[in-house]
Amino acid sequence: MHGLLFIVSAPSGAGKSSLVNAGIAGDPNLELSISYTTRAPRPGEADGREYHFVDGAAFMRMLEAGEFLESAEVHGNLYATSQRQIERARAAGRDVVLEIDWQGAQQVRRAFPDAVSIFIAAPSIAELRARLVKRGLDSPAVIERRLEAAVDEMSHVAEFDYVIINKDFDEALKDLSAIVRASRLRLAQQCARHPEVFDARV
Repeated sequence: MHGLLFIVSAPSGAGKSSLVNAGIAGDPNLELSISYTTRAPRPGEADGREYHFVDGAAFMRMLEAGEFLESAEVHGNLYATSQRQIERARAAGRDVVLEIDWQGAQQVRRAFPDAVSIFIAAPSIAELRARLVKRGLDSPAVIERRLEAAVDEMSHVAEFDYVIINKDFDEALKDLSAIVRASRLRLAQQCARHPEVFDARV
């Protein structure tokens, strides 16, 4: 039995990582895929926890060796998902969450049409701007670039199965948990997880 694959995308500042981390903390069968990136760690981040931080040369070697399920350039940095990590977790029956941008989501959906895709949106661009300013990680120029990128990312929202508007964190977390729970109740998943229920033999 293979675990489910969840794709979660969002503009910077929409609260994607906070929601995903909280969802995983409350669900022992949900596992986060740790992406590879060429960007520098932010204060408080650790290699192998938030990301696998690698330089450009190492990233390109892995890409050319076919080690990535998907890869994309975002805000001038490279990001990618390890194919081996995904396969290992799903083969063990664990459900995996990918935090990736819309470009990566397109690539993953082509490889796994049964993946469940979720888009996290902020209530408005004005609120997104306020959140980016409040977190204090970027210069005003970088914030403006992120907001321009957010408008482009929102244009791809129709490609996703579900949309969560993160206005209230607790409500958004309930929505995320509801999507995960409902996906596990699909007939194909129930048959795979509980074959004894569907065994018609007496």
